[in-house]
Amino acid sequence: MITNPNVKINLGLNVLRKREDGFHDLETLFVPYMGISDTLEIVVGDDYSRTSSAIFGKYAPEMIAQGISEDGKLMITIARKEGVDWDPLKDLTAKAYQILAGDFQLPPVKIFLEKTSPVGAGLGGGSSDAAFALKMLNELCGLGLSENRLASYAARLGSDCAFFIYNRPMIGEGRGEILSEIDPDFMDGIYAGHELQVLTPEGVAVSTKDAYGGIRPHLPEVALRDALRLPVEEWDGVLVNDFEETVFAKYPELAAIKRSLYDSGAVYASMSGSGSALFALYRR
Repeated sequence: MITNPNVKINLGLNVLRKREDGFHDLETLFVPYMGISDTLEIVVGDDYSRTSSAIFGKYAPEMIAQGISEDGKLMITIARKEGVDWDPLKDLTAKAYQILAGDFQLPPVKIFLEKTSPVGAGLGGGSSDAAFALKMLNELCGLGLSENRLASYAARLGSDCAFFIYNRPMIGEGRGEILSEIDPDFMDGIYAGHELQVLTPEGVAVSTKDAYGGIRPHLPEVALRDALRLPVEEWDGVLVNDFEETVFAKYPELAAIKRSLYDSGAVYASMSGSGSALFALYRR
């Protein structure tokens, strides 16, 4: 089975308060973005893999990392143009297999991941890979898990993983794992009058830890849902991403890119997640 896990952007991101468990309460609108995606294949046992031949034909050996679990039931191969500087067995797709294997008798599988979404960009590429892996394993192994049950597993892997189980615009609260529906016509109305562009600056990767390091939790002047009800042309300065203050201070080139988006005619521009990706809406 082959899928293409997409990324997301955040419309507004308010960091409200520090929690006793060390995390932060936040509110945001997660929006799927299909313009950037990875390629993920999972095969059971020794079934034929179409992705493996493409990976080994396209990428140099130093761009590929592989791992096999101690029990031999999981083999994972990850390919990335910039190289893979993490343990494949600690990749979120591997953890997705392991978390389900803790509750179900899963067959041996091989995971092949061609990683083209940027790392450290605030687009949730790794979380998307994990959520798609859960959905694929659910189908391949006939587990019969509902979306809500899959989302509960996804939430254990990362704060925004659960969103990608549903993969439609949703308000995220708590750590981001408490999700609620919005009017399905909301984004259609925005896209009808505006064009979305997403930028991923090369050479700038922002760690979530660094982004949270200087954050100052506070209640926004305008609550997220109230800000979203305004016309897009009134979002600037009202629908905000609280991470911009600390991330832009460390990476002023990102602040310059955001200014350039407005200079080029954008009616709204923002950083996604904890950065470094930025996006803009232009009037059609």
